[in-house]
Amino acid sequence: MLKLTVEEQVFPLAEVFTISRGSRTEARVVIATLNDGTHAGRGECVPYAHYGESVDSVIAEIESMRDALANGMDRLELQTRLPAGAARNALDCAFWDLEAKIAGKPVWALAGIDEPRAEITAFTLSLDTPDVMREKARRHADRPLLKLKLGGEGDIERLEAVREGAPEARIIVDANEGWDREAYQRLAPTLLALGIGMVEQPLPAGDDAPLAEIERPLPVCADESCHDRRSLPNLVGRYDMINIKLDKTGGLTEALALKQEALAQGFEIMVGCMVGSSLSMAPALLVAQGAAVVDLDGPLLLARDREHGMRFDVEGVHPATPALWG
Repeated sequence: MLKLTVEEQVFPLAEVFTISRGSRTEARVVIATLNDGTHAGRGECVPYAHYGESVDSVIAEIESMRDALANGMDRLELQTRLPAGAARNALDCAFWDLEAKIAGKPVWALAGIDEPRAEITAFTLSLDTPDVMREKARRHADRPLLKLKLGGEGDIERLEAVREGAPEARIIVDANEGWDREAYQRLAPTLLALGIGMVEQPLPAGDDAPLAEIERPLPVCADESCHDRRSLPNLVGRYDMINIKLDKTGGLTEALALKQEALAQGFEIMVGCMVGSSLSMAPALLVAQGAAVVDLDGPLLLARDREHGMRFDVEGVHPATPALWG
C-alpha cells in the first residue's frame, strides 16, 4: 500500500520569462510523493496551460489515483491509467525514485542504461526587444549553447542582435509555433547566414504539414508536435529532430521508450524541459545522455533552486545526488 502526498510549490524566476505565447514571473510546480512506510519517492511536474493543464487540474488527476495506489497499482499499470502529461510524469518519476530507494540502486541501473555523466545544456534567452536580447547575449556569450525564444515581428533583428552580442556562441532558436510557412521561408536564409544550428517548432503543431513540402536548409525540431511514441508517424518527413520533455511524455518510462523508437526511425534527439526545479531535471538528464541537444536549464532561470539542486558548471549539468532524486 502506497501513501500519496501532493502539493504545489512556487519558485520565483530570476527575471521575466517571455515566449511567443506570453510571459511569466514564477514557476508553479506540482510534487507527488509516494511513501511505502519506509521509503519515499518524489516526482515534480510543471502544468502547462497550452496543453489544457493547470495546477488544480493536475493535482486532481494525481489525486484520482489515490485509491489505485493504495490497492497496489505499480508504475507499469500507471501508464494505462493516466494519459501522457504532467500528472503522470510526477507519479511516474516518484515511482522510479521510490523503486531506486527500495532496491538500493540508482534509477539508471534499474532502467538498464549507462551511468549518466554531465551534459552541456542550452541557456535560454527569452523573447524581448533586439537591444535587450543583444545585452543578454553579451552577458552570456561565454556559455557554449544559447537558445533564443522567437516568434514575432522583428525576429530577424533579434537574431542579428544576439549574434552581435555572442559572436562565437553556438545558437539554436525556438519559435514556439509563432511562424507560418512564409515566415519560415523568409527567415531560413538569415538563420543559415548567422550560423544558427537548429530551429525548434517553427509552425503550429496543427499546421505543420508544409514542412514536408518545403526545403529545410537547417534541422527542424518537433516540440509541441511531439508528445509520446504515438506522435512519431506524423513527424516523418516534416522534422529532423524531436524534443523529448517528460511533462509531455508523461514521465521517464515513456521518455526512454520514445527516445529508443525515435532513434530507430532516424530522428535526432533533443531533451528539453519546462521551467522547473532540479527535481524536474534529474530524471530528464537520464534521457539526455548522448542527445544532439540538451536544454535542461530550468534551475538556471529560477531566483533560487530547491535544496540539493543539481550542479551546473563548465562541464554542463551534472547528475543528481541521491538526496535529490534517483
